[in-house]
Amino acid sequence: MNYVSSNETREGIIIKIGLIGDSLTEGRPGVSFATILQKKYSSISFVNLGKPGETVKSLYSRLTKTKLDMDYDVLFLRIGVNDVYTKLLKVKAQPIAEDHQEFSDYFIKVLDIVIPAAKHIVIVSPAIVGENLSNSSNCEIKSLSALIESISMKHEHITFLHMQSVFEKHLTQVTSSEYISTSIFTVMKDVLFYKSQTSIDRLSRKRGLHLTLDGIHLNSRGAMLVAKKYSVLINHYKQ
Repeated sequence: MNYVSSNETREGIIIKIGLIGDSLTEGRPGVSFATILQKKYSSISFVNLGKPGETVKSLYSRLTKTKLDMDYDVLFLRIGVNDVYTKLLKVKAQPIAEDHQEFSDYFIKVLDIVIPAAKHIVIVSPAIVGENLSNSSNCEIKSLSALIESISMKHEHITFLHMQSVFEKHLTQVTSSEYISTSIFTVMKDVLFYKSQTSIDRLSRKRGLHLTLDGIHLNSRGAMLVAKKYSVLINHYKQ
């Protein structure tokens, strides 16, 4: 079934886009791809629904407690990285899926809420946990991305964006360090003290990273890469 918004716009006109996700969507720490998109598409309203630490289970809980607007032209849904990244942290702020079956169950529940809220749904896979693509976390991300893609394929009018493969294409051409922030205090410090693009990129280089500030959150190069991929789909829906 093709769902449309309650306030349907003319064909090819996009006025409202929702971005659902975690801190990568919110844009802190690091550089915000959402801000890049808003500057590029000044006539479009971007509603940033990113929340730090969000997992698939906590997102479902949030969406059941907070009414989602039902008039989006496009909704980008990006969730899952914290279901892997949180396992590396000593502090677990949100509950994570115990296994792929539980993740699948909650992801489907999230979709049931999200699908009626927009004319077009784009599901974005988690990208990376660390810029070493062969580490155990990224192997898990790859498996999780395959699961998310398989769920997406069951819906004819959902577009899937494989963000891990996008990052992989770039990272295989460079040499990055093994750095991953595993201390919540380091992440908080990055949020508080590294706010400008210049300072974020400087710290990223100091850590030996290419697309991220800390192995997860984006530097300017990573944010621009994500914004470009989102833009391709936005332009497609505008046609």
